[in-house]
Amino acid sequence: MGQAIDSEAVEAYLLGLQEAICGELAAQEPAAGFREDRWERPGGGGGRTRVLAGGEVFEQAGVNYSRVTGEALPAAATARRPELAGRAFQAMGVSLVVHPLNPHVPTSHMNVRFFLAEAEGEAPVWWFGGGFDLTPYYPFEEDVRYWHQIALAACRPFGEEVYPRYKKWCDEYFYLRHRQEPRGVGGLFFDDLNEWGFDRCFAFMRSVGDAYTRAYLPIVARRKGLPWSERERDFQLYRRGRYVEFNLIYDRGTLFGLQSGGRTESILMSMPPLAKWRYDWHPEPGSREAELYERYLKPRDWLAEED
Repeated sequence: MGQAIDSEAVEAYLLGLQEAICGELAAQEPAAGFREDRWERPGGGGGRTRVLAGGEVFEQAGVNYSRVTGEALPAAATARRPELAGRAFQAMGVSLVVHPLNPHVPTSHMNVRFFLAEAEGEAPVWWFGGGFDLTPYYPFEEDVRYWHQIALAACRPFGEEVYPRYKKWCDEYFYLRHRQEPRGVGGLFFDDLNEWGFDRCFAFMRSVGDAYTRAYLPIVARRKGLPWSERERDFQLYRRGRYVEFNLIYDRGTLFGLQSGGRTESILMSMPPLAKWRYDWHPEPGSREAELYERYLKPRDWLAEED
């Protein structure tokens, strides 16, 4: 009982989540606002993309809602479930990336999503996925701990084993294998979630989605007023290059969007407006830039350690 698949309830939640997050981000920004584009996908479905650009706090923030349908799941969605290849599908979700202007404010990413795959004569297959992660340039340990404390709080009602499992999955997923380094300091990542039944899985997705601004906005508030130099800005842009590399090479959501014929502008809104690459660059020993690599770009149990 109570386990019917209710995709309309999922859509209603996701639309409300996009609205709430855009409102909270806009409240941080003294001048710039969100531009909205509504779009339709030729193969079925569409979405609502909102982008804030050129702000005093956020250089770019993109918050995308999409619900797409198709006759056959693309490869990015069936890599872990090859038995579903060829099934008709619907996929819906909210995804966002925030690239702040101040190098002391971390970049952040969040997405929550729902998939439903159907074939005639077969029971429908559904699952939830999502998570959030933090990518600092000049980290503060209290911020990283706080981020993970909120992640733990989002997971705790669903079992003590949930946070360690999805924290570890996040560390493993947001990893640039060709660089042999994590993208940032992690958070949560989950996918293919259906073992708890629809109601509980949906509740977990909501818990993660609702936790994002509680985790991120206090960090923004603490750091957005700190002074920064051109050296720090240059390092921020260099590290943004890693963000681009991950999204274009590994990110499952980006690959799914492109393979499924999604709206390219909405899919690539996660890209930073500016980024740099530099040949064979290494941080100066003992610098704050070196500290990022030596202390923070390593998977750690941030909640088990004392200052």
